[in-house]
Amino acid sequence: MKAIKKNLTEEEYLYLDFSHQTKGCIFPLHTSVTLFLLSYCDCKIFKICLVVTKEVSTDSLLLRDDLIQDVEIQIISRQELPPIVQNCCLPAVVERSDNFCRAGLAVVLRHIIQKSYEADPLKKELLELLGFKKTCLKACAEVSQWTRLCELTIPLAIENFLRESFDQPPTIPVEILQLEKKLSEPVRVHNDDKLRRQKLKQQKADGAGPPLTKGKAKSKVHTQETSEELDSASKSLELKVAFSKLTVQEEPAITNREPSHIRKAKASDLPPLEHVFAEGLYFTLADIVLLPCIHHFLVIICKKFSEKLVEFPLLTSWYQRIQEVPRVKTAASKCGIQFLHLPELLTTSNEQHPNLSEVPGVEEQNDPLFIGGPRPTMAKLMENGIEVMFSPHPCPTWTLDWNVLPAAVSPKEGKMSSDRALRKQQQLNNLVYVVTNQAKPGDRIVDFCSGGVTLIENKELSLIRAKKRSNELGLNNIWFIQANMEYFTGMFNIGVALHACGVATDMVIEHCIKTRASFVTCPCCYGFIQNTSKFNFPKSEQFKKTLSYKEHMILCRFADQTAAQLPPQRRLIGKQCMCLVDLDRARAAEECGYSVQVISMEPESCSPKNNMIVGIPI
Repeated sequence: MKAIKKNLTEEEYLYLDFSHQTKGCIFPLHTSVTLFLLSYCDCKIFKICLVVTKEVSTDSLLLRDDLIQDVEIQIISRQELPPIVQNCCLPAVVERSDNFCRAGLAVVLRHIIQKSYEADPLKKELLELLGFKKTCLKACAEVSQWTRLCELTIPLAIENFLRESFDQPPTIPVEILQLEKKLSEPVRVHNDDKLRRQKLKQQKADGAGPPLTKGKAKSKVHTQETSEELDSASKSLELKVAFSKLTVQEEPAITNREPSHIRKAKASDLPPLEHVFAEGLYFTLADIVLLPCIHHFLVIICKKFSEKLVEFPLLTSWYQRIQEVPRVKTAASKCGIQFLHLPELLTTSNEQHPNLSEVPGVEEQNDPLFIGGPRPTMAKLMENGIEVMFSPHPCPTWTLDWNVLPAAVSPKEGKMSSDRALRKQQQLNNLVYVVTNQAKPGDRIVDFCSGGVTLIENKELSLIRAKKRSNELGLNNIWFIQANMEYFTGMFNIGVALHACGVATDMVIEHCIKTRASFVTCPCCYGFIQNTSKFNFPKSEQFKKTLSYKEHMILCRFADQTAAQLPPQRRLIGKQCMCLVDLDRARAAEECGYSVQVISMEPESCSPKNNMIVGIPI
């Protein structure tokens, strides 16, 4: 298909990276995934632009007809992107005003689903892709290992796998084995106990019938693509529940009271629920993301190394089962995906491949049980010359003149109590004083200040509310970007974060250090701090030599105990723990060439989390 060129003037624009194309796939895989979702949703409301690399000519590029059907595509160079998009990783969606951008795969895909539903409210099944409480892939990749696996590491690992020459049998990417391990784990859903008791009853009646993954389901799904009815008797309870949702039927319900032996069965004696789809029983956005990636991986495996299929039987079962979902085959064929016919593998979820025991889990939880209080840890730090120490506040009595500012600027215009609005004003007084004393004419400030401002936030509603207030004020120097931190690639001079939760503070500081920008951060939710794929605690060499990870977590746990209703002595210990955690962050930044202060905001009553970490590159 010859790409069409025309001016970008209206509607929402969807920008996708384009590096190259092969039979059945456009690269990078993020682009193939996005096009597959558009096809599945039958979404025609976006103007789609492929953004080519320097090596590709926009004039000579011909897109394969088998890759994109019924979609009008425009080819542009990176230089033609709107300025706000040039500061972000693709994929990205921009509104007509060009000052509101959504960037990153998960954010963009969730937006496509929402807009597709708004365009046709009869498509209620599209909202089901967002999962229970609409949280599928909502947590950012920096803190959720599952989001990171689906959004980043599996697409990247498979792209790297497809580049190999394969002179000899390849090593299966560890990310594929992680997904296989995830599919072997018991499913947890909101009505978990009820369904497990139903399954126990079914097993008693069937004499402990076959597990879900042993072979293929014998019946077909009643969909738009086939008129045969479900043969429910041949399916496990999990399949009944999963496909009843896909066919817009009620989930299997308990009409009569369960027999006594079923009701009294201990939770530990109930059979686990097995995976039907990637996140459990229900078809979600995670399956949409994984399908194009896994398909192209399996094409290579089946063509050259079919004996390797035994290493991931649950993944192959998932691949076969997903083809039964309504509209998946049609959507896939429009994107050049021709499903493979795989041999049946009789391995069940209880018969893991031996290599899986060495594969790290997708969601690893830290031990929440700590014995003892923080005093031994604090004493250990003191013995090594590390004490609670705050830098003096540069101007504790300074305040904005809120009475002369437009009403829409004040936190009082937000949905909060008058007491909380006052405390928020006091918090902003501290930030504004420090930032304005660092800012120079022409500086770009990420989050808040006078001058050019960029607001970066992963929560869509927060940005929409901020944009509304900006419009009321007639401001034209603010950009709004809904994205995870690592998807913002623009240059800036000062980074600001008020009450960034847990490791979000560390993400802000790291981003500022990479850009050699100053930072003013007010941490929050110390109890949520934990090791991630990007950060290990303690962070600084000084603290690493003194504290173990578990001892650092003790400080984080008690740093959250600063609420006003707690006894004064307990609040004092909490404040000291806050200071020590932030001193570790400060020392780590100093090791990267920064001058850093930990300052207590004034008045201290403005917030239980009243620390500021202020860093300036040397």
